[in-house]
Amino acid sequence: MTSPQDPPAGGARAGVPLRRLLVLALLLAGVGLFFGQGWQQRLDLAALQASREQLLAWRQGSPLVSAAAFVAVYVLVTGLSLPGATVLTLAGGAIFGLLQGTVLVSIGSTLGATAACLLARTLLREPVRRRFGQRLGPIEAGVRRDGVPYLLSLRLVPVVPFVLVNLLMGLTPMPLLPFALVSQLGMLPATLVYVNAGTQLGQLTSLSGLLSPALLASFALLGLLPWIVKLLLARWRLWRLYRPWPRPRHFDRNLIVIGAGAAGLVTAYIAATVRAKVTLVERHRMGGDCLNTGCVPSKALISSARLAARLRHADRYGLTPQEPRVELQRVLERVRQKVAAVAPHDSVERYAALGVDVRLGQARLLSPWAVAITAADGTETVLTARAIVLATGAAPVIPELPGIDSVRVLTSETLWDALAEHPSPRPGLVVLGGGPIGCELAQALAQLGLPVTLLQRNDRLLPREDPEVGALLREVLERDGVRVHTGCRVERVGPAASGGVQVEVLVGGATLLVEADELLCAVGRQARLEGHGLEALGIPTGRTIDTDAYLQTLYPNIHAAGDAAGPWQFTHTAAHQAWYAAVNGLFDPVRFAVDGRVIPRTTFTDPEVARVGLNETEAIARGVAFEVTRFPLAELDRAIVESAETGFVKVLTVPGKDRILGVTIVAEQAGELLAEFVLAMRWNLGLGKVLGTMHAYPTLAEANKYVAGSWKRAHAPQRTLALLERFHTWRRGG
Repeated sequence: MTSPQDPPAGGARAGVPLRRLLVLALLLAGVGLFFGQGWQQRLDLAALQASREQLLAWRQGSPLVSAAAFVAVYVLVTGLSLPGATVLTLAGGAIFGLLQGTVLVSIGSTLGATAACLLARTLLREPVRRRFGQRLGPIEAGVRRDGVPYLLSLRLVPVVPFVLVNLLMGLTPMPLLPFALVSQLGMLPATLVYVNAGTQLGQLTSLSGLLSPALLASFALLGLLPWIVKLLLARWRLWRLYRPWPRPRHFDRNLIVIGAGAAGLVTAYIAATVRAKVTLVERHRMGGDCLNTGCVPSKALISSARLAARLRHADRYGLTPQEPRVELQRVLERVRQKVAAVAPHDSVERYAALGVDVRLGQARLLSPWAVAITAADGTETVLTARAIVLATGAAPVIPELPGIDSVRVLTSETLWDALAEHPSPRPGLVVLGGGPIGCELAQALAQLGLPVTLLQRNDRLLPREDPEVGALLREVLERDGVRVHTGCRVERVGPAASGGVQVEVLVGGATLLVEADELLCAVGRQARLEGHGLEALGIPTGRTIDTDAYLQTLYPNIHAAGDAAGPWQFTHTAAHQAWYAAVNGLFDPVRFAVDGRVIPRTTFTDPEVARVGLNETEAIARGVAFEVTRFPLAELDRAIVESAETGFVKVLTVPGKDRILGVTIVAEQAGELLAEFVLAMRWNLGLGKVLGTMHAYPTLAEANKYVAGSWKRAHAPQRTLALLERFHTWRRGG
């Protein structure tokens, strides 16, 4: 089923279409009047030369009126993007002379260009934003960063049509005042040339000879001036930034990477692959959180938990259901075994064999090029490198709640050892946080038979997803035994009389006391910034290290990647950023901006929740027009035979087109199903291409094809089908 969705009406937004219509009507009226009165015939070189004496007499008789009228006509012509601006510029010189003509033309061209920019912004910007959506993000960011020198260059080089520059800049976020001031400055040299030519109007035979190749070359060199000035200013700032730090004459390494999690490992791997001399420093365990306390152990736990849940609901498969005999310590031992099995992929031995110099210890920046490495025995080594990558990862956040210091607080890092050492075979947990980590762990532990209560401050689980996703996930968590409370506020935390923890929660105006053996916090993660010398160098930080589009910090030779840089906190985005950090660090000044347009994410609950691109909530908030196409898993043959009917595939597309804006999948193996849509979005393949791709039967992946087929049916050409029906009727002799 396909249903068009529009941005919410109301407020100022509701008046935009009417205003746009009024502006369009005035524009058409002005253009119609211009051509209807034949004014375009008066704005050519021959007509100007023929009327020159009359215009001079008019100027002498009414100097103020003639000047005002000239500016008004110039604004009208250029503001409506009508032909004749060049002849009007010549007329400025012919009628008013070089000085006054230049002033009047400069005023008229600036006001006209600003009016044209404003018209384009009013009429075209919103439709263009709806059409291209997120793809305009890098362009708009570039305009905010380099808009002034870019516009100045376009104005200084009069090869790019005046009208085109006005219209294009109207589609960007550049403010009108800077646009007007830069336009006036940039158009001044060409204005002088044309106005001066106008003072010699009687000798002109053609407009084509006004700009000689030599003059155009001069303008081109002048157009480089803003970039030269910008480059010199940037170099001066860098000189001031690096001046306090002595630069080594020789470097020990090409690259030093601090942190051996996903981002650091991939960065070091790439550097070694291109034969750079690289040192990788890790203060704790190779593999970082993902291997040791995050992705790997949690997914090993989840696989055991899902099997337990299948046994508990075996009647769905025609078998006798039974309560599984879960020995938590055996499950956790399996988790440790799986971590140990994956660990060689991230080991010191493997990376040393690849050519990476691996050091275990605490790394601290001494300067933009020097890193001190303190080993466990206290010895310190100082190494220098042309480039440094900070891949220090992130740590769980423990919220500041009344009484929380009086109890033991577990996180995704400390949970594993705490459960392994717990005296109870089935310790109860209260989980704070209904995001991906909280939902995954709460469901898995409940499926293993542990009493679990989940407390979520937001009014739904997974608040970054659409409301229906959170509602469905709540149902499946409660089905597996998780007690879920949403829209609640923790008032106090303290020890329980039984020796565990007691949490006082305000839910819907009522106070609820929740007791458990352990408290697990899963309310978010924050970059690890302490102890690395960032403060000494003045590198700005917040929840993460401040970086630009190239992952450069305040110091261009120091980059950050992964959780330390954000804004995403996924292993795959850390690896993605690592390529940019490695290449930008090793091959400066060659740089590549991080491509963050297509970022997949998966929450490994049962069923999984996977998404790429926009969902409905985000599209509405951003004012992006979209259509929704859904396919329920209950209609998919493979899902039916697997008793995995819970879930759906939902695709957002541009209205009337098959271009994919975003996909949300709730299903078993949703993360695997999402890959096809990630590929399609990355390479701009629409739903038509997905539909035209053969999918094996019976597979869950057919859901992707069927949702594309649903879109196609909703957009079938009805007129063509009606003609085909008549054709087939005729073929039957009817």
